Amino acid sequence: MAWRFLTSGESHGRGLLVVVDGLPAGLSISRDDLTGVMARRRRGFGRGGRKNVERDELTLWGGIRNGLTTGGPVGISIDNAEWEHWDGVMNPWSISPAADREKAVTAPRPGHADLPGSIKFGVENMRNILERASARTTAPRTLAGALAALVLKELGVTVRSAVESIGGVAAALPAGDDEWQRAALSELGVAREEDEPALKARITAAAEEETSLGGTFVVSVTGLPAGIGSFTEWDGRLDGRLAGALMAIPAVKGVEVGDGFRSAGLPGRDVHDPIFVEDGQWTRKTNHAGGIEGGMSTGQEIFIRAAMKPIPTMRKGLLSFDTVSGKPSAAHSERSDVCAVPAACVVAEAMTAWIVGSMAAEQFGSDRMQDLKERFEAYRKHAERWNLHECMPS
Repeated sequence: MAWRFLTSGESHGRGLLVVVDGLPAGLSISRDDLTGVMARRRRGFGRGGRKNVERDELTLWGGIRNGLTTGGPVGISIDNAEWEHWDGVMNPWSISPAADREKAVTAPRPGHADLPGSIKFGVENMRNILERASARTTAPRTLAGALAALVLKELGVTVRSAVESIGGVAAALPAGDDEWQRAALSELGVAREEDEPALKARITAAAEEETSLGGTFVVSVTGLPAGIGSFTEWDGRLDGRLAGALMAIPAVKGVEVGDGFRSAGLPGRDVHDPIFVEDGQWTRKTNHAGGIEGGMSTGQEIFIRAAMKPIPTMRKGLLSFDTVSGKPSAAHSERSDVCAVPAACVVAEAMTAWIVGSMAAEQFGSDRMQDLKERFEAYRKHAERWNLHECMPS
């Protein structure tokens, strides 16, 4: 069965929920597996006050019993800690007119979903648009990706991420497992401690200027054999699905695999990765392709870079207009972050795990985790044998 998930909930509603369908039975899951990734998503110097309020309390409703998936849909909800303060505005059955007026959103923020969403649904008060378009709704997506990452771990596949830059200030990319691990634990998502002061100074300056910052981050996938994905139809391509999933993260405006945009300005001899035969085995000495050729994995590290724009909610709003009065107005200002690149990095890691895991399941699908592992390992051995020169057909 193909994997799928659906989310529901609003930023300031009672909570958020995700239902994940298609996971094989027998996958081992601990509470720490889920709460750990949610804690990483809350991290970040430059985040707003909400990260200190939300604890992302999880309630499991089905699909897991005694720490193992049952094969049924996994349902998880995330409580919103501030629900009691927003009940009058967000109650599904009855809201307070006074509270609704106080929290009304009538001055759309440039760069946000406010204006096109209000046109789409025909509303002057954009509260409904803001609530669902909020990056807070990536929390349940992150949970879905965390479940996928656990499947990949059983298959020997690792997905990791790190922040590369914030507001034009660069940080070194990880060089080795220790630095990838440090990036996972760092509040800024960076591989080296010495890079943090300059990033913090840049974020502090932006906060004082009442503006926001974006940046870039990278995601790495290792342990995936060649041939995962497809070239036969456009919607089966691994790179296409990865790009779509990462572009769907709020504020992400660009995604590249391998050398990506840089390769557009280079001749082919400097872009494609020559194939050598050494000791009877095919190998490559470069990875400009980022581990994907023709919509399929090559067996090398999959390396993806994404660019995140500055958050459109700022304390000093840009010029906009009021939908009620029709007059010029500063854009609406909602409590927000100065910089959320480290958090978006975690969401991207989760969504990458979701895409890679779901495509592996499509290719080797099974209702039982043990069967999926055996099929995946059999294919890995096939790929390794095929990669030996003497095993190739003459």
